Amino acid sequence: MTSIERTAYPRFKRLMSAREMHVFFTPKREEIDWARERTRSGEHLLALALALKCYQKLGYFPRAAEVPGTVVEHVRGALELPEGTGPHYESVNTAKLHRKLVRERQGISYDQERARNIAEEAIRRAALVKNNSPDLINVALEELVRGTCELPAFRTLDEMAARVRREVNEDIFATVRSRMTMEDRARLHGLLDVGGLDRKSGLNRLKKPAKRPSWSHLKEQHKHLQWVDGLGDTDVWLEGVAPRKIADFAAEAGALDAAELRDYEAGKLIALLACLVHAARRRARDDLAEMFCKRVATKLKNAKDELEEIRKQQQALVERMIGTYRTVLERIDPAGLLPHGPDGAPAPFPAGKKARRRAARALAAQRAAALAMAQKAVQSSGSFDAEFADIEAVAAHHGNNHEVLVARFYKRDRAPMFDLVGTLAFEAVSEDRRVLDALAHAQAHQSATREYVSELYEGQPLDLGFASQNWQRAVRDRRRPGMLDRRRFETLVFTYLAEHLRTGDVAITGSDTFANWLDALPDWEECGPKLAQLCEETGLPDTAAGFTAALRGRLEATAAEVDSGYPDNADLVIDENGVPVLRKQRAKGVSALAEALETEVKARMPERTLLGILSRTAYWVEWWRRFGPASGSDPKLKDPFGRYVLTTFVGGINMTFAEAARHIAGVSAHELSAITNRHLSVEKINEAITDVVNAFMRLDLVKAWGDGTSVAADGTQMDTFIDNLLAESSIRYGGFGGIAYHHISDQYIALFSRFVPCGVWEAVYIIDGLLKNASEMKPDTIHADTQGQSFPVFCLAHLMGFELMPRIRNWKDRTFYRPSASARYRHIDVLFDQGGRNVIDWRLIETHWRDLMRVSIAIREGTLASPLLLRRLGSNSHRNQIYRAFREVGRAVATVQLLRFISDPSLRRRVTAATNKVESFNNFTDWLAFCNGGVIAENDPVEQEKAVKLTSLLANCVIFHTTLDLMNVVRELQAEGWQITGEDLASISPYLTDHIMRFGTYATTELSVRPDTFDPHLDVEFEAEEEQAAAA
Repeated sequence: MTSIERTAYPRFKRLMSAREMHVFFTPKREEIDWARERTRSGEHLLALALALKCYQKLGYFPRAAEVPGTVVEHVRGALELPEGTGPHYESVNTAKLHRKLVRERQGISYDQERARNIAEEAIRRAALVKNNSPDLINVALEELVRGTCELPAFRTLDEMAARVRREVNEDIFATVRSRMTMEDRARLHGLLDVGGLDRKSGLNRLKKPAKRPSWSHLKEQHKHLQWVDGLGDTDVWLEGVAPRKIADFAAEAGALDAAELRDYEAGKLIALLACLVHAARRRARDDLAEMFCKRVATKLKNAKDELEEIRKQQQALVERMIGTYRTVLERIDPAGLLPHGPDGAPAPFPAGKKARRRAARALAAQRAAALAMAQKAVQSSGSFDAEFADIEAVAAHHGNNHEVLVARFYKRDRAPMFDLVGTLAFEAVSEDRRVLDALAHAQAHQSATREYVSELYEGQPLDLGFASQNWQRAVRDRRRPGMLDRRRFETLVFTYLAEHLRTGDVAITGSDTFANWLDALPDWEECGPKLAQLCEETGLPDTAAGFTAALRGRLEATAAEVDSGYPDNADLVIDENGVPVLRKQRAKGVSALAEALETEVKARMPERTLLGILSRTAYWVEWWRRFGPASGSDPKLKDPFGRYVLTTFVGGINMTFAEAARHIAGVSAHELSAITNRHLSVEKINEAITDVVNAFMRLDLVKAWGDGTSVAADGTQMDTFIDNLLAESSIRYGGFGGIAYHHISDQYIALFSRFVPCGVWEAVYIIDGLLKNASEMKPDTIHADTQGQSFPVFCLAHLMGFELMPRIRNWKDRTFYRPSASARYRHIDVLFDQGGRNVIDWRLIETHWRDLMRVSIAIREGTLASPLLLRRLGSNSHRNQIYRAFREVGRAVATVQLLRFISDPSLRRRVTAATNKVESFNNFTDWLAFCNGGVIAENDPVEQEKAVKLTSLLANCVIFHTTLDLMNVVRELQAEGWQITGEDLASISPYLTDHIMRFGTYATTELSVRPDTFDPHLDVEFEAEEEQAAAA
């Protein structure tokens, strides 16, 4: 049976706040009058009013035993009935009459057959694209509500979803199996066989993550791709099966080992393995392409480092080369080879024929000896090859040209890279095929041994216009017109192929990350209703002219406002030389009362353990119910509550399973590992985090910290093992590993977290966190540090209806763009470019407005991921017209935000406060994840992602619990006569740690303790603080 907590099926919460009780279960005056008119006793009045409010909240009539006593008492009090009055019926007919009255009032039809038909039809449609029972039940609930139907019992929907899903899946399994030959099925069955020296099955090999991008691992990954491709043509087998369905089947198979899969029915087993192989084929291409790009980046870095080293050694190198050159000149100087007279002047040749012949032979011998001495001088300096290499190195230094140095680092990688490009199928995303033509030309001459090859491709000179001038000069030799230096040409091709893959100008067929991202964009004809909804939700105009005019008007109005307000702006000063200066702001002080309050609160905080905190929050919020098997059924664990809490605790503090088994009684490393792999997915942990955030929002104290409308994003470096594809050295943070990237609300809670590579610009993930935020907290403003700034990110935030306002440290180096070439300002004109070049191209924006909207719709629909888009729209995407449109919109939005930043002191304070909170959260999670030296002991990217999210879940639970403890302490102080305001509480952070015990014995006895109901209400005035925040 599916766990009801994992669905949207309405039910009574275990713990309800007073606010929820008032909003959902307080009868209105006209509802009370309606009920009184139709009843004759207090019991029947209470029963009818209770039935009405329960139906309004749930959509069905719960059994009397299911209604919490607190709800009954609340409704009785609202009806002003005497204590002891109960909702009793004298007969079954009276209960039926009351239900009929409620249905008539709510306009609901009671037709069970119709409701079942609607639900089954919705589930059957959804089962073609979704596989989890909770998702299918949720779809049925949406259709039933839309059809104004009374909800069937949960068991009815659950059994229906299980039956329909089984029928749909059996049809899919049979179809997939019918498309395979006997040999295909035998190969897939062979994946479950254990063999080899390591006693591992093919299934283990299939699920093994890629390693770091070394030369040997690149070759291994290429062989792995050939192996998985050799398992069968999964594109043919799975044709017509929804991608999400394939992903769910692959995830189910990936969570199990070979022994468990052998217990599956034959048809289902083959289909699940086919889906797993399909996912492995696409992932193998992604990993191989990522390895290729990183290997190329390493070669470029080596060449640049070599150039820098040459610069340091240049003086000694040049002096040595000059010495060698002087020696050669002295040996081959023609004047030194001729005979000389006593006065040193050249002597004439003898007159006689024989004498002239002897003199000529002597001169030839002298010249040969001179040439030999010159060659000996060169050899004494090393060799001719070494001298030529030195000449290239010096030439590279003087021309700042590292390109001529790259080829020497490719020798070892040449063969595996040619094998790689020969296996992958590339396609041009645009009509520009020049890089792919150059690749084909390089492949045609792959086996050539001569130093130079012809530049003719298909009878025409090869167009290398996509490459820089330095690269074009490096591959061409003036002495050999029409020819290309083969080695350098190959390195040029690999370099620009990697760049085009990163920018999305070249795609890989059968890949996910490197697929043709333009295919994810909807056709314009499909965008009608979706465009209207997008513009309504974001507030954007729904025409190209309107969109452009609105953005232009915003830029013009902001610039005019800042210009007119400059005389009153005490912080911004432009001196007589036109140099702008932004004066530093003084930190806002904390009152003596607030400091005393914070000291007293910290002293009274009760001592807690992390395991106890997790246990109590799990009981109150029930976030643990989000976990379970991939099938969506209830977990078959002896104590799911305790096991899920322990697993979250172990993952949250970054403890290895082996260490946990030694320190926690009653659990084994194998059990914890199995639960993590099979019951905890990234999506389920996200849902648990969302549950905690929603519960946190209901606490009154959070109003002192913010209103939940803004979020700050930042990352912190996490050390990992080195043998995986994501791990890199971080220039910004130092260390080796990845980045835990968090979106932190202005109320301190983490809305979304993820693990990202160090080598990726963090800004590409800044919008994704808000789009994937499923909580009831819906911020519309994003703050970030310097890493959150780029024109495409500003544009995407604008298109999604968000306001990106980063902390701009280096604002003087930023470019201010004019709304028009004729726009001039009295006071701030010096901030803008004086040459008239930095002007927004409004025509370009209006021309590509449809493309902008198509991208926005694709992201909102989930067919295109925002990080993938922003990675493709990087600074090297100048050939991409969509990039140019994104850049132009981003320039306009960035200029608006830049003007606001320098002109609004309160805005700068809010930005600083928000970014300080996320930095404090990073320190807080570092304190929580104290085990294993802070190193994530996983090489699998999925498990790395889980580790970061489990720490965020633990952090949110601690924040929630600490906030409750703070509220209890405040109530104690109020009872003692303290006068406490919301402003006093605003300076107290929930990231307190002194009262929390991290070390010691981890006693599982706390898991069995059921805590008392918490009180979310705090008798403190917060309205004034909310008004101040709104005014700011």
